[in-house]
Amino acid sequence: MNRPEISTEIQIQSNHTKAKMQPALQNQLRDFEVNNNNWKGVGFAFATTIVASSAAAANKWISPSVPVPLIVLSQYSICLFLLAPWLVRQTKQGLKTQFWKAHLLRGVAGWLCFFTYFSALSRISLMEASLLRNAAPIFVPIVAWLWTRSQIPVSRWFPILIGLLGITLILQPDINGINSGHIFGLLSGLTLATSMVGTRILSRTDRASLILFYYILISFICSLPFAIYYWQPIPMWTLPYLAFNGISMLLAIWLYTKAYSYAKPSVVSPINYFSVVIAGILGWLIWQNIPNTTAVVGTFVVITAGLLTVYVSTKETFQINYSSK
Repeated sequence: MNRPEISTEIQIQSNHTKAKMQPALQNQLRDFEVNNNNWKGVGFAFATTIVASSAAAANKWISPSVPVPLIVLSQYSICLFLLAPWLVRQTKQGLKTQFWKAHLLRGVAGWLCFFTYFSALSRISLMEASLLRNAAPIFVPIVAWLWTRSQIPVSRWFPILIGLLGITLILQPDINGINSGHIFGLLSGLTLATSMVGTRILSRTDRASLILFYYILISFICSLPFAIYYWQPIPMWTLPYLAFNGISMLLAIWLYTKAYSYAKPSVVSPINYFSVVIAGILGWLIWQNIPNTTAVVGTFVVITAGLLTVYVSTKETFQINYSSK
């Protein structure tokens, strides 16, 4: 064999080796990109929990001096003001929607979620209120069945029942009944679940910015009568807290949207429960709130049920996507 033939054979083997390595290299790069995006998603989701928990602590701090209806109204007033630059750029056609009933139901549910959540914050510990609100994923299948009459898979019932058991441990009903703060907290979770289902349904037809605008507008309108009825002078020292509350709402929505743009819901959703941990730490540092053993057990049960709900829904989505290929 002469040198040109040897050179040609080496070149062929080299090309063959490169062809083998390219798919492996592409897979490694793809895995690296996915992992990198997942970490970004986790980072944005964790930032969301910090912002939301800080705003909740601020609301609890000022609740003895500012009635809940005024806190809610100030929140949506600031959000509307911040959305004004976006609104002036829209045309009448761009603001049209054919699904007013869904927007109305989603908007009222979102408003009730914050109204009942802030009411709970003024009555019970920050951690308990945060946990009951974050129990929303447990109620989503039930709300979806009531709204769309979609059948609840058998696999979803186990997390629902586990979650309800955990909530019962937190509520700790006795012969004197249940603390009104716990009832408000539970209602915030139920209404948040309704808002989540409504957002999911509307996202099939309307833009995210349009859904957000109508939600804030409807909530502002709902807040006005209650704020007028409970109107009283607002102490100057509470104004920075009220401003932070309004700004943090839009900031949390933006951070949450960014989190979902980088990572799947199965990665992002479990991070929500860190807000319960952060709320517990803030409640202990500021108000010296220490939950009893039963409430701690109930907290872990609810978090477990929420994570199971996320896992089951993710598994069902994967199976549907896989079978459709």
